[in-house]
Amino acid sequence: MYKNIYYKTKHFLLLSLLLIFSSCSDPDYILVDGNSGKLDDFLGKWLVVNYWADWCPPCIKEMPELAKFYNANKDSVLVLAYNFDRLENEELYDQIQRFGVDIPSITNDPGLLFGWEAPPSLPATYIINPEGELLHTLIGPQTQESLEEYIEN
Repeated sequence: MYKNIYYKTKHFLLLSLLLIFSSCSDPDYILVDGNSGKLDDFLGKWLVVNYWADWCPPCIKEMPELAKFYNANKDSVLVLAYNFDRLENEELYDQIQRFGVDIPSITNDPGLLFGWEAPPSLPATYIINPEGELLHTLIGPQTQESLEEYIEN
């Protein structure tokens, strides 16, 4: 009888450890605000990923348009900004504040996450449908209206 309890307890402990370790795996992405998660989190909504840099005047000029687009479409769209220069920590946070990047910012290189090449020029915007398929790669500044056209068609 004690042998049976020992094996059941051992089996339960092994399953518990397996569940704990699997839930502690590293996230696929990390946002500047500290949130993180898996790529599957992006499924079910349109995803718009924008590459920007402080030395790119059109990038800075389009930021308010990206924010307007995001705020008007939050129910069906997630917009992420990525700093092309791969800035991190305080330096990235300072630029986000200085240039009014008012959309979620991702710290991971989206090209590595999604398997695409770095954009040839900036600003660059990638549009991914709710099923996770890259539909458009847009080079040049976008507006709220131009982005809405891409996700409506």
